[in-house]
Amino acid sequence: MQYHQAVRIGQERARKSQMTLFSHAGFAMLTLTVKKSEETFVPVGEKELVSVVQKPEGWIAVIVDEEGYAKAQSKAVSEEEAREILRKATSAGIQEYSGQVRLV
Repeated sequence: MQYHQAVRIGQERARKSQMTLFSHAGFAMLTLTVKKSEETFVPVGEKELVSVVQKPEGWIAVIVDEEGYAKAQSKAVSEEEAREILRKATSAGIQEYSGQVRLV
């Protein structure tokens, strides 16, 4: 797959995840659209999983693919708020991701 094709497909998938997270968090930004696989770029995966991550500026909720690549993230919030976003997302049927999250 050519890089520009991977970007286009990845953007579509990440935008979908951004809207999914927006519906639970009220704010979401696009993060990764492509990932490197065997020395070539491929789009982020279609599967949507949810997790929370602690960063220096606070906690964020993220929608990741099956390999943990973050496709969308919330703004930094308190741990309690991030866990509430996680609860809403899992209640809506999104599976929780417990592996290593790969952020930008």
